[in-house]
Amino acid sequence: MSLPRPSADAIEQSARLVRSITASIAAAGGWIPFSRYMELALYSPGLGYYSGGARKFGPGGDFITAPELTPLFGQALAAQVEQVMRASAAHVIEAGAGTGLLAADLLLELERRECLPETYGILELSGELRERQFDLLAEKAPRLASRVRWLDALPERFSGALVANEVLDVMPVHLVVSRPEGLFERGVAVDPAGTLRWADSPASGAVADAARALDLPLPESGEYVTELNLAARAWVGEWAQRLDCGVLLLVDYGYPRAEYYLPSRSNGTLLCYYRHHAHADPFLWPGLNDITAFVDFTSVAEAAFDAGLDVLGYTNQAAFLFNCGLLECLARRGPETSADYIRAARAAQRLTTPQEMGELFKVLALGKGIPEPLLGFQRGDRVHAL
Repeated sequence: MSLPRPSADAIEQSARLVRSITASIAAAGGWIPFSRYMELALYSPGLGYYSGGARKFGPGGDFITAPELTPLFGQALAAQVEQVMRASAAHVIEAGAGTGLLAADLLLELERRECLPETYGILELSGELRERQFDLLAEKAPRLASRVRWLDALPERFSGALVANEVLDVMPVHLVVSRPEGLFERGVAVDPAGTLRWADSPASGAVADAARALDLPLPESGEYVTELNLAARAWVGEWAQRLDCGVLLLVDYGYPRAEYYLPSRSNGTLLCYYRHHAHADPFLWPGLNDITAFVDFTSVAEAAFDAGLDVLGYTNQAAFLFNCGLLECLARRGPETSADYIRAARAAQRLTTPQEMGELFKVLALGKGIPEPLLGFQRGDRVHAL
């Protein structure tokens, strides 16, 4: 596959990041786990993919998220956020807000529903993205922008709705390799020419324990490679300690465990994205590519339950959006023959058809102190599949 070549400035920025990563590997004794490499590649200050200045979202970036496709996503999601706020507290936090479009769409729709949050917090690691979010909110929802606060860390206590759209998939993952001779953790080293390369080490500690608990397929020859997202488990555990009353709404692509660790998926789910091209080489232009892995929703739900949260719902994105009134939101776009309606209908189709985002993306709801069934899971709930 031929990828568009980055500019000379972008290649130099990537080279600076490689030098920084190489120094980190040397300081660690010549090897780091892939989770550390992924963290450095995505979040190194000023150089990582999410902390650098390159455009990431939308047609001119590397990938398109649901809010970039259409405001219908945020408008439908607002129905679920409203229910959660009315059952807990009038506060919303969005983790990883991207360009800020989802925040703007949610706030405008919640205003229309006469259910504005008192505060809308955004948890965002990237200073560059914070600036873009600030500018977009000032443009799209100027009268509501004053309700938005940017947060540097999880709140000590929280009641309300947390929204995390495509956040879990970019948390650094460990790579585990199952071979006939045992379990290994795949990491990163540097060859004599200074090039980043794969290097395996016997799995140990929490990584080995988590891998053994999965009962991974054991190939007769060759190897089975997969991911462990221990960071996602820890993250929901942290929220469990801080949530007094409310719901975490987690939207991402992934599978329940029974569908994740299939013998046929022997190379794992790790993918990189560059200019709307997917590829499998995380060492290609570090800092210029997004690096993601599909979410094991069973592991996330188990970690939440063990930490004291209730698993309130799990379904695919299509069922969730239809339950939340996506078609009613579409109907507000005007006559079905109008150009605006037709464009919106095409976007809604991308959100909901199985061949697009409807089945691949899932929604998991975790909460505390919410006695009533959630709107988004009234039909098609798949908690039994976790």
